[in-house]
Amino acid sequence: MPPKIRELIEKLEKAWFEIRGGKGSHRNFKHPKGPKITLSGNPGEDAKAYQERDVERAIREATR
Repeated sequence: MPPKIRELIEKLEKAWFEIRGGKGSHRNFKHPKGPKITLSGNPGEDAKAYQERDVERAIREATR
């Protein structure tokens, strides 16, 4: 079962990403070290596989 968008948001927030606003169902996150990521979808929706990969990649970049 795929994770929900809210779970990906929680992962980003635990990795010190800050929400920088967005429009509609899009949310922009930025880490103090530089990586940025945009997540689309409402919090209760299932996340797509590419969204999971993108979140993991952004977290890896931020923790180098």
